[in-house]
Amino acid sequence: MERVFEIRGHIIRNDILKRIDASVVQYNGKYRVLELAVGDQVDDDSTAKIALDLPEDKVEILLNELINLGCTIPRTEDSPTIKPAEKDKTVPDDFYSTTNHATEVYLNGRWVRAKHQRMDACLVVRGDEVHCVKLRDIKQGDQVICGSNGVRLMLPPAGEATSEFAFMNNEVSSERRVEVIVKRLAAEMRELRERGGKIVFVAGPVVIHTGGQEAFQHMIRKGYVNALLSGNALAVHDIERALFGTSLGVNLDTGSVVRGGHKNHMRAINTINRSGSIAEAVKDGTLKSGIMYECVKNNVPFVLAGSIRDDGPLPDTLMDLIEAQAKYEEQVADADMVVMLSTMLHAIGTGNMMPSWIKTVCVDINPAVVTKLMDRGSTQTVGIVTDVGMFLTMLDKEL
Repeated sequence: MERVFEIRGHIIRNDILKRIDASVVQYNGKYRVLELAVGDQVDDDSTAKIALDLPEDKVEILLNELINLGCTIPRTEDSPTIKPAEKDKTVPDDFYSTTNHATEVYLNGRWVRAKHQRMDACLVVRGDEVHCVKLRDIKQGDQVICGSNGVRLMLPPAGEATSEFAFMNNEVSSERRVEVIVKRLAAEMRELRERGGKIVFVAGPVVIHTGGQEAFQHMIRKGYVNALLSGNALAVHDIERALFGTSLGVNLDTGSVVRGGHKNHMRAINTINRSGSIAEAVKDGTLKSGIMYECVKNNVPFVLAGSIRDDGPLPDTLMDLIEAQAKYEEQVADADMVVMLSTMLHAIGTGNMMPSWIKTVCVDINPAVVTKLMDRGSTQTVGIVTDVGMFLTMLDKEL
């Protein structure tokens, strides 16, 4: 059965029609472009009216793909389809899967904004409210919204941005633009600090390896780091550097390998274990410098999420994945800006927890990582392809 939809967005710039064609072919269906109106300027939305001849379940899959690409699908004021969850952690096959964009559901004659917005969640009706609920948190009997009737996304108007961040919006910068973008980013961070905004950093051990440790410490002391999300490795190598002057057994001042230095990271873990925790090591005078030291001294909360590859790990590292995710989500829930520094898995994981209106900066020497983060569909993401140590040093000077 053929269904007609209107689609709005950067249809030409983002090759939306090509993507529709590929998806329709994949699902053995047909489509027709009934109308196409192209925007006058590069940032203007285009609109298209598309007739899709696909099985109903495939139509919903395709529409969700288009939404994730930044398209809007105007919805009529139909009541949503609501079905009960048959058991814990299980929903009907046609459940609506959320994006990171603000979502509204038509309930009892009015549009209701979903709470706890994040991507890859289910929409659950609780009284007069709608909540984004992770699949693992679904309970038997939960009222789950299915299909896409009565659901709409609230995307910001094309080109809308705030203050200095507008300059960087949705770009993957090359090396020659880093200095300019850092100046703009510093201005935005100063404005956030002045009005009491929250800036969260998601950082990997590359911060230590590339010489960005001191700059990052300065930023913590200046009040530009309101929470730190990372893994075991950053803390271990930061503490190794503070205690023994090495990172992975390499003297970061001379670049030379230290004899016996290969075990220094284990010595660092052992030292913290003796104190009982990172905070206790600071308190008893064992740890006297470094990023983790500054976090403790300046009351900056940090969450260390463990993995199967971790040595030790440190006593502060959370090896329960669900607990670590919950602690990460707690820190980004009220964030105004999240800066991700060369840690692909932690950055992507954090990105999946965030609504699209949180300003996001991804810095990595690998452009594929930056592109991966920006492909999440956030309208407030800037990617910077550069060395993290150089980036932090430049940012610290600007701040």
